[in-house]
Amino acid sequence: MAEEHTVQALSWRRLYLSRAKLKAASRTSALLSGFAMVAMVEVQLQKGDDSIDDVPEGLFISFSVVTTILVAVHLFALMISTCILPNIEAVSNVHNITAVNESPHEHMRVFIEVAWCFSTGLGIFLFLVEIAVLMWVKFYQYSTWAAIISTGILVPTLILFVAFAVHFYRTLVVHKYERSAQGLMELENMATQLKDNGPRVEDV
Repeated sequence: MAEEHTVQALSWRRLYLSRAKLKAASRTSALLSGFAMVAMVEVQLQKGDDSIDDVPEGLFISFSVVTTILVAVHLFALMISTCILPNIEAVSNVHNITAVNESPHEHMRVFIEVAWCFSTGLGIFLFLVEIAVLMWVKFYQYSTWAAIISTGILVPTLILFVAFAVHFYRTLVVHKYERSAQGLMELENMATQLKDNGPRVEDV
């Protein structure tokens, strides 16, 4: 009975963690995709304008490609969150220890991780890259130094972001491994105690 409660508690913990990840992915994706769309719309590009005639076409291509991928990644994460989150929310509001078995968070775990990584990892990285490209598109004709300085600020930021992401995921993997090992040890101890406390053959 105690072993069953331990398994159920672990399932509820994974459910709440999945719900938190989907909520974070939903908020982040909606916010950053909205900012990306506003940035694309607010860029004033008119054919024949002297301020953009000398801007290399490669910058426009880079800006359009990065913005499109950025919006697509965030909308994909938002779609996953929107589809899965209501089912998890419905189960998490039920005050029944066995209700966790009705939640799709275990079967959809891969999609939940993809949505979280796309939104908080790849999506933020692309957003920073888009800022750098946008600075070149906006300031190339007016002040090349402004674009260079902004890029110089963003490059260390991107390096720190990647380093933190790698360190965070490695730490998270180590933590999950330690928790899993500890859980297995607890289950083995409980199984040993149940075996030792069970009825003996000579007592039957």
